[in-house]
Amino acid sequence: MTVRRWRLRRTASVLVALVMGVGGALVVATPAYAAPAYVALGDSYSSGLGTRSYYSDSGSCYRSQYAYPVLVAARLGATLTFAACSGARVSDVLNQQLGSLNASTAYVTVSVGGNDAGFADVITQCALPWPATCDSHIANANNYIRNTLPGSLNTLYSRIRERAPNARVVVVGYPRLFNGEQCNVLARIDPNEQAALNATADLLATTISARAAAYGFRFVDARPAFTGHAICDDVEWINGLSYPLSESYHPNRAGHTGYASIVEPALRAAVAVADAEAIV
Repeated sequence: MTVRRWRLRRTASVLVALVMGVGGALVVATPAYAAPAYVALGDSYSSGLGTRSYYSDSGSCYRSQYAYPVLVAARLGATLTFAACSGARVSDVLNQQLGSLNASTAYVTVSVGGNDAGFADVITQCALPWPATCDSHIANANNYIRNTLPGSLNTLYSRIRERAPNARVVVVGYPRLFNGEQCNVLARIDPNEQAALNATADLLATTISARAAAYGFRFVDARPAFTGHAICDDVEWINGLSYPLSESYHPNRAGHTGYASIVEPALRAAVAVADAEAIV
């Protein structure tokens, strides 16, 4: 047998050995799969405050295993960096939550802006007993959302894109909290105040959506999904006045499952659009 023929036979034997397993089963060698990196940014609506169960090391950030970023990461098969923190404002996200973003980041979600407008404080004022009123507080929040919040979001969204140039970014909005009913005697928020607060939620949604679109980010509007699941609805996705007070006016576990059902497809759609653009 010539040396060349011997080498060919030896090569063939090695190839057969590589693809055949014990008992003749076919074994296909595949490259190791690296889970995509997902970074969740934002405030209490992302961290999971309201679900009543939190990671022991999350402290005052109140990060929960029931929060939608955890649910979405599992559905996507992604590795989650859970940076969202209760109470965060735009400046907190900018200065404390962007450290994990890089060119390898595949997915980013962010919800922020409500605390900047003082929305929690406004609701607290509206819930005070008569004769306290909250009209001026709502007006101040609306003025902030119209005049100051857009510039802050521009800075944040620009920084996210700079740090994670290849990421599919989804900006997650806030729901309307009220349905016009008063079912808690301890929280005096009358129907007119509820309507005004829902109008502020609408203003917040349209403002955030416009700034997200300006940076090519997909916006997830939570209002349609939460319709029929507001405070006092038969199936609440949002806590009313609760104990401890910090749990109040935040999505519960069902609410975060609802969030996951709209955030996950938005991230997948963002990938599909980006892939199509890359092909073109």
